[in-house]
Amino acid sequence: MKKYILVAVLLTFIISCKKEEEKKEMKPSFETVSIDTLLQDKISIRALTIDGDKAWYAGSNGKYGWVSLSGGKNFNGVISTDTILPEFRAIAQTKSDVFILNVGSPAVLYKITKDGKTVRKVYEESGEKVFYDSMQFYNDNEGMAMGDPTDGCLSVIKTTDDGETWTKLSCDNLPKVEDGEAAFAASNTNLVVKGNNAWMVSGGKKSRLFSSSDKGKSWKVYNTPIVQGSEMTGIFSVDFYDETIGFAVGGNYEQRDKNSGNKILTTDGGKNWELIGENSGFGYASCVQFMPNSDGNELVTCGSSGVFYSYNRGQSWKKIHDDASLHTLRFVDNKTIIAAGQDRIIRLRLK
Repeated sequence: MKKYILVAVLLTFIISCKKEEEKKEMKPSFETVSIDTLLQDKISIRALTIDGDKAWYAGSNGKYGWVSLSGGKNFNGVISTDTILPEFRAIAQTKSDVFILNVGSPAVLYKITKDGKTVRKVYEESGEKVFYDSMQFYNDNEGMAMGDPTDGCLSVIKTTDDGETWTKLSCDNLPKVEDGEAAFAASNTNLVVKGNNAWMVSGGKKSRLFSSSDKGKSWKVYNTPIVQGSEMTGIFSVDFYDETIGFAVGGNYEQRDKNSGNKILTTDGGKNWELIGENSGFGYASCVQFMPNSDGNELVTCGSSGVFYSYNRGQSWKKIHDDASLHTLRFVDNKTIIAAGQDRIIRLRLK
């Protein structure tokens, strides 16, 4: 009998601890922010990825490269195509290479060795409507890029051989877009991949989430409550903390101070969304990222209102930096953010 009583007591204790953990108060994980500048150049940067102690970037005027996060040497390069300097807005990486992709036609995808010595064209696509927005890799072999529709569906290209060859998916295998539905190349965050899952977001007259659980072989599409209905409205950026918790931002680019209808949260993998943080925090935002190791509670955004932070899944927001010219950001760890935008790359240290 004593044995059963002991087991019952232990179970009660475990259940009680779990309930206490669930009730755990969300609170900020830092108090101060210090900032230093890593790069100043005549460039607009919307494509950024962290590779160990380097932050790779790609941007306007055909420029790309990396900045050292540990005091080492920086690297920069320029790509031109028939005297045209492309504008790169998508970047992704594998263990050995970095890939950059420009907006507009012709869309050209380049594979760059991480020592910066070799640059090769691995995909090209021309057409009046060609416009790629975002690119990510699942692993060292499988990657995906997405862009505006050219033939009734969002453009999706895939690779299964470490980016050596890319194939465009047929619209037969993708949901149809609605009239005026496209995407925004704001921060290389229209596309998120985790495990076998992929999520793409659209914007414009219709703003939805496209979800795949099998690396893009099949897709489902879900409506969102974010502001939409005109060309410059909708989701500009999305991030997923795990397979269930996701957050998207955007708004109305023509009414950048409007801070309602521009933040949405999902806790079921994107099937259902709710407006959150209404009439608080920032207006138009071009990028949102979850803080690592935050249980999906802490978020940072950048856009025309500056850099904002939330510790409670978007219910409330605090401005942590005034710079309104930043387009994109990535976490190095839960105490370090790299942000890039107009003519600069900066580092934010959270203490």
